[in-house]
Amino acid sequence: MDKIVILDFGSQYTQLIARRIRELQVYCEIWPYHMRGCPSLSDAEIRGIILSGSPYSVTDENAPRLPQGVLESGKPVLGICYGMQLLVSTLGGKVIRSQSREYGRALLFVLERGGLFEGLGSEMVCWMSHGDSVKEIPEDFVCVARTEGCEYAAVRDKSGRIWGIQFHPEVSHTPLGKEILANFVFGICGCRPEWTPESIVKQQIQYVRNEVQKERVVCALSGGVDSVTAAVLTYRAIGDQLSCIFVNNGLLRKGEAEQVLSNMRALLGKDRVIYVDARERFLLALRGVVDPEEKRKIIGRVFVEIFEEEARKLGDVTYLLQGTTYPDVIESVSVWGPSARIKTHHNVGGLPEHMHLKVLEPLRFLFKDEVRRLAAELGIPEDIIWRQPFPGPGLAVRIIGEVTEERLAILRDMDAIIDQELRKSPIYRKLWQSFGVLVPVRSVGVMGDERTYKYVGVIRAVMSEDGMTADWARISYDTLDVIARRIVNEVAGIGRVVYDITSKPPATIEWE
Repeated sequence: MDKIVILDFGSQYTQLIARRIRELQVYCEIWPYHMRGCPSLSDAEIRGIILSGSPYSVTDENAPRLPQGVLESGKPVLGICYGMQLLVSTLGGKVIRSQSREYGRALLFVLERGGLFEGLGSEMVCWMSHGDSVKEIPEDFVCVARTEGCEYAAVRDKSGRIWGIQFHPEVSHTPLGKEILANFVFGICGCRPEWTPESIVKQQIQYVRNEVQKERVVCALSGGVDSVTAAVLTYRAIGDQLSCIFVNNGLLRKGEAEQVLSNMRALLGKDRVIYVDARERFLLALRGVVDPEEKRKIIGRVFVEIFEEEARKLGDVTYLLQGTTYPDVIESVSVWGPSARIKTHHNVGGLPEHMHLKVLEPLRFLFKDEVRRLAAELGIPEDIIWRQPFPGPGLAVRIIGEVTEERLAILRDMDAIIDQELRKSPIYRKLWQSFGVLVPVRSVGVMGDERTYKYVGVIRAVMSEDGMTADWARISYDTLDVIARRIVNEVAGIGRVVYDITSKPPATIEWE
């Protein structure tokens, strides 16, 4: 299968480049710029190389340098932002610190309508985000686009193999960015669009079979689209070698345990799903814990302990199957590169260092929309496919501070009301996530003729494509009014309701 390799120099947009290319039905991988542990860039299946942006300046003494294999590979190369500056600097051009940072929309004037700009107009909007600029291009390069503030907004070598662009085609603020990437992937690299749900299913089934062989697997089942898709895919691959374990950790939403059991037994059969009631065990482990990272680690540790205990009951089990997806990996381990870690996910960074089971993650490099398309290809029902993402630590990270049974009961009731009312709204299907958060701060209120002193409840609802960035949802005032009045009147312990209108970034979707 044709493949594009993205070398990550630490940009927060690197994953977005990968997403855009996969939307073109071309497979791509993100490799660290330093190349440790990676196969050769000269491999025949690699049709092109993209160099990402970076928080560094090429003028910095310790800035990442261009790996030797990039130019030696003979493959087409596209440098984006820092990637362009790195190419120019390496090949004999000159990059300088700009007087001011160029950030935001700019009008791009195309000087040569071929290659990256094949079939596009002579002017287009693009998105800039850089503090350095190219002052001089290498001797065998030509300028193919500029903006008012950037003399060299796009360049290429005379052979048409090496390209550099100062703007970001991967972001939605560059309206024709996807077409520019398509011109590179198809026109310059000659890739074929083979990355389809059908091909992913075949590829991952073969991966699971090759990895597992005759060993047995237990699945960490949550009921969300990720773990369900991982389970159904793995069951297709190895059949009765798989057993699914659903742990009721006491941190689930109202009625969720019963719903998950019903769904999974219908999909895989009653004998494939083992139910474990561990509510008391998790609450005991979380007693007195207020730090969110500590909560995640505790929940991850207890989960794995339970899975290992249940696996021992099953006999000789080797693998623990998880529905880990690309955003989980990105935010936990910085996509192999030097970008900053945001938080630890229980199913990535929360696992203990010494674990008896090997981790099997067939969805590890898939985005959420790819998982959903995969789920549809596998015949998974729509109500599971479109179930909103739910954090592995569950309601524990939607209760700020210590997790108690009383607070869980309050949050479950509040969350159920939010869900019921939003499902009546036309905005519901557009939401990435919508939920309640319990803030352990008491607020004065009046109910009837009495003074109250109750918790604050937060409504959180966001819209997103993949969870990497998100904007707060513009829910109607009427709907918010109904939700707030119902919560205050029906949920014991909540005396005030607020709506979170913070986007990601700067916030994360979850509060913890």
